Amino acid sequence: MPQIPRETIEQVLNATDIVDLIGSYLPVKRAGARFVANCPFHNEKTPSFSINPAWQRFHCFGCGKDGDAIKFVQEYEGLTFVDAVKKLAAKNGIAVIEEAVDPKEERARRTRGRLLDLHREVSRYFHQLLLTSPDADHARSYLKSRGFGSEMAKNWEVGWAPESPKMFLDWAREKGLRGRDLVDSGIALQRDNGRGLYLRFRDRLMFPICNDHGDVIAFAGRQLREDPRSGKYINSPETTLYRKSNVIFGLNKARKGILDAKAVLICEGQIDVIACHEQGITQAIAAGGTAFTPQHAKLLKRYTKQAALCFDADNAGFNAAERAFRECASVGIAVKVVRMPAGEDPDSYMKANGAEAFRELIEGAANFFDFMIERASEDGRLSGPQERAAFSRECAPLLGVIADAVTRDAMISHVATRLRVGAPELRDAVARAARGDRNRRFERRRDDGEEAPPPPEPSQLDPSIGYLCSLALHSLAARETLGEQFETLHEMADHLDGVPLLQTILSGRSDSDSPAAINSFMAELPEPDRLALHADPTFSAAVPEDPSGAASLALSEASALALEREDAAIKAALAQEGVPIEEQVKLLQRAKEIAELLASLDNRIITTDRFSPKSRRLQKDRSWKKDRSGPERNP
Repeated sequence: MPQIPRETIEQVLNATDIVDLIGSYLPVKRAGARFVANCPFHNEKTPSFSINPAWQRFHCFGCGKDGDAIKFVQEYEGLTFVDAVKKLAAKNGIAVIEEAVDPKEERARRTRGRLLDLHREVSRYFHQLLLTSPDADHARSYLKSRGFGSEMAKNWEVGWAPESPKMFLDWAREKGLRGRDLVDSGIALQRDNGRGLYLRFRDRLMFPICNDHGDVIAFAGRQLREDPRSGKYINSPETTLYRKSNVIFGLNKARKGILDAKAVLICEGQIDVIACHEQGITQAIAAGGTAFTPQHAKLLKRYTKQAALCFDADNAGFNAAERAFRECASVGIAVKVVRMPAGEDPDSYMKANGAEAFRELIEGAANFFDFMIERASEDGRLSGPQERAAFSRECAPLLGVIADAVTRDAMISHVATRLRVGAPELRDAVARAARGDRNRRFERRRDDGEEAPPPPEPSQLDPSIGYLCSLALHSLAARETLGEQFETLHEMADHLDGVPLLQTILSGRSDSDSPAAINSFMAELPEPDRLALHADPTFSAAVPEDPSGAASLALSEASALALEREDAAIKAALAQEGVPIEEQVKLLQRAKEIAELLASLDNRIITTDRFSPKSRRLQKDRSWKKDRSGPERNP
């Protein structure tokens, strides 16, 4: 798979201040030499999320999330490592050139690059036609009738797809665009006879659909002349670039607005989103091209814990709102509903009443269950005790999807009070509904053959080796001292976990004075090894004044522990029945050698409880221990 050179990763990390980066996503406060915030990866009221500007790392003492600037962007935005590096590189004006290793991955990367280039060129072409082509007069008139001018079209790069296929295909040939790529992009289809291409979008207003980075990856085409043989909107099909369940229309423009408003406004269509943004309501997005999905909810959870739904006031709109509530509530997003007058959408409402009136509707959005109850009351479905009890049972499955137990219980009490039904009975109904929902999800996963991959476990790392790893990473002098002890380390490998990881660090040659270099080296390690190092209490501890001496003493201590474990294994082997005489002699000889080695080590150290049950204490220079600010480790 493509790899980004370590030098580029270091350059990106050096150019990124982790405090400024995290501060652009969530509020941070200074706490002494560090900064703290409420962790964005789990619910908490007291900040346990710590940012260390010296090490350019973050760590949450609540959920254990830990890493550098690249890791934060990965976790917060749900990106791959490569995409996170690219995002930070683009922010800092750094060019990223990937090194291809796997030929298949290289071909896929090239294909993706071609498709991104194609979408960018096609979007510009459509946009230019809308602005200048005489054939697009009716498209411009349509936008004008909706209250939009050229400024909006430029802000969103809205375009027009020509009615004539020849016009588009002649332009595509002139630009050198391949027919195969036009088909792979979904812009064109291969004719049944295999001869020529058929254009998916003809005489339509074209709205580019972008990914989180702002790259055009698909289109939504709005019908301009009524045609019963075709839908009002046509979206690009799913491609290697475009997965409808993972893409939110307008999110690349709405992120800051969502963070500022501490809430997201979820609309039904692209025009509504654009109308909101043009009126300064910049937290608006839409799940274009598909129903609201679990992936959409998880994506939004990175930016907010509050959502307001703004769908049409009809049965289809209500069903869409219920679907969106299920997905949002299941990941911990609180949901309100904007009550729109019948026949109105955000765009038409603002045209008639102004943006401030629509803002008031958003401010007055009702809790989802209050909205349900009010709607049921208007429909005459709460006229008596039996009707209210029946409606409460309809609410039970929706109450059951609320992720937070405290919020769920409070909402059960609220709904029970409003419907004048017993809270204990409603609570039981919710529990039964939740059990049934879990069983149905399990059956679906089993039928579909799905099996969630288990999260990676940290590799085994003995505390003594963990401290040596920390010294080797953060001190060139310590690394040089330990690098001369190859034979000793090799002998320890059979008795102490983590020696191969230490040897990898010793051969890594990263700049120990640069947090960016250390972090980029860490990024290349296997995930289990990274987790093991992050979990070690000494990983972010201060470097001792004499790192070389500390490394020598710690290595002696680790050697003693390895010898003690080998000695214990020998004694256990000698205690077994039927051991041949020749083998007993070898074992006894080795036990004698171990005793002599331990005696020579004891000239410098006495066993400590840090690495051994015999409780050694350093006899000589203890400065390395005083300088270690990390917590004590247990064996």
